[in-house]
Amino acid sequence: YDYHSARHAARLDSAEDIGRRAGERAVARVGAGRVRGGPMPIVLDPRVGSSLLGHLSGAISGSAITRRTSFLLEAMGTRIFAPGIDIVDDPHRPHGLRSRPFDGEGLPVSPMKLVSDGMLETWLLDSAAARQLGLEPTGHAVRGVGGAPSVGPSNLYLANGKTPVASLIADIDYGVFVTELIGQGINLVTGDYSRGAAGYLIEGGVITTPVSEFTVAGTLQSMFRELVPANDLNFRYGINVPTLRIDGMTVASG
Repeated sequence: YDYHSARHAARLDSAEDIGRRAGERAVARVGAGRVRGGPMPIVLDPRVGSSLLGHLSGAISGSAITRRTSFLLEAMGTRIFAPGIDIVDDPHRPHGLRSRPFDGEGLPVSPMKLVSDGMLETWLLDSAAARQLGLEPTGHAVRGVGGAPSVGPSNLYLANGKTPVASLIADIDYGVFVTELIGQGINLVTGDYSRGAAGYLIEGGVITTPVSEFTVAGTLQSMFRELVPANDLNFRYGINVPTLRIDGMTVASG
């Protein structure tokens, strides 16, 4: 599949480009085989790698901290990613899909580093959670069509690394390039992670044949520590990441 969203119609990809990419991706997946199980490196396409930032934002939301239901409960001010990793929430990005001048409670917002050089710098707080924790709100209240505000980021992204994608996978003798994640096997209380997946084999540093019906498992704690970003960040969605490599994941074939 493929799709594109934009704040302004002039910035939308053409229907022809979207259709061509969707068709090329579908054809490339024909005849998918099986992957050999075991511990190995995985590489996450940016379209699925962004889900890791979704798990991070859920684990550092004020509601999770006040309920003490987060695997990052004691992690404030500690290193949870490798040195050099920055994760930024930028509500002021021009044309950003989630750009906003104020949050769901009317509080002003500003760009904020959630993770700086691998260190966790802040929780995401609305007014209610901030009061319970004795802190100031961070401007991350969001509203739906009804009910009380909840907590959520705006334009969240993991900053570019320094390594081209080809170099990121060049030393992988056997691994998988994941383009699809299936299911919701994530426990934000413990950090346990297990999801169905599909994608392509990486053999001898090269992406080769399509594979499907396998699972990738680990813990979010170890995945965050092992994560290495490529240098291909593109601001296309509400949450954006470059291509990501994570060593030591457990892969099991269905």
